[in-house]
Amino acid sequence: MADTAAVNAKAGPRLLVVGPSWVGDMVMAQSLFITLKQRHPDATIGVLAPGWSLPILERMPEVDEAIALDVKHGEFGWKTRREIASSLKGRFDHAIVLPRSLKSALVPFLAGIPRRTGFTGEQRYLLLNDRRKLDKAVLNQTVKRFVALGLDAEEAARGNFAIPHPRLSVDSRHQDELRESLGLGERPAIGMMPGAEYGPAKQWPLEHFRELAESLIGKGYSVWVMGGPKDADAGAVITERLEHAHNLCGKTRLADAVDLLAACKQVVTNDSGLMHVAAAVGTRIQALYGSSSPIYTPPLTDNAYIHYLGLSCSPCFERTCPLGHRNCLKQMVPDRIEQAIQGSPIDSCR
Repeated sequence: MADTAAVNAKAGPRLLVVGPSWVGDMVMAQSLFITLKQRHPDATIGVLAPGWSLPILERMPEVDEAIALDVKHGEFGWKTRREIASSLKGRFDHAIVLPRSLKSALVPFLAGIPRRTGFTGEQRYLLLNDRRKLDKAVLNQTVKRFVALGLDAEEAARGNFAIPHPRLSVDSRHQDELRESLGLGERPAIGMMPGAEYGPAKQWPLEHFRELAESLIGKGYSVWVMGGPKDADAGAVITERLEHAHNLCGKTRLADAVDLLAACKQVVTNDSGLMHVAAAVGTRIQALYGSSSPIYTPPLTDNAYIHYLGLSCSPCFERTCPLGHRNCLKQMVPDRIEQAIQGSPIDSCR
């Protein structure tokens, strides 16, 4: 990633992207960055994003500068936004605002960036001067909406443009260091991501994860359970008293997760941010969908198997199951996932 002086020295268009606030969305935003660089090779891309996301942005070669917006979730942060806007005055020609909230459009407006593009929403008419109407039928995926904002309005409205897959860089030396420091051994690894920060309706039952882990370890694999500190208890359920199973939840940073996921042979994952990270490092994915839709937020890779039962009640997009049973995931039994990992055909599970 280039420093500020190098960014200012470039002669092409100077683009500021206001990034999203979720891990998966930030990974998908790389599809926009790639598109911008393909169409404007001399462009400078700066990304204004939450501080936690900087390790992800550092793995994207298209991003020249990452600017931390350290405002707590749900906080307006007027003073912080005003100070950042002041530091950006005169540095960018065009801002692309990915979130649809009013506060996300404030910094480009206060910085006086001449062209400010984003979808209409939350009364942002004054803050944006290149306002786009969101047609959800045409732009039916999060990543499509991101890329569309980098195109001219007419092309974006057609919805038939290319979507390049995200591709995060991997540090192989750091990979080796992590294997040694975390005592992960040399067995081929299957990653498991049981976290579901959005809500329990998106979480495959922990007892299913545990059963699958036991079977895979019996076949010569190790299991690495990954997630944040909030996922540590879930990781313990899967790995407790299980040899060759490692609960890494809360023990690694986001940059570590990038390299560890790249070292896995395959991963088994809920629809989560780390699923999109795994997709972006090219690891084979067993993606488990229940309350969410594999159409709206699919892993952006050709190396994924989508498990989705498509029950009459799904996708409901709720945080908790409205019917109280979570059958969309409970009925997705571990044997099916193991068959897919081993490359066997599976009936009635897409």
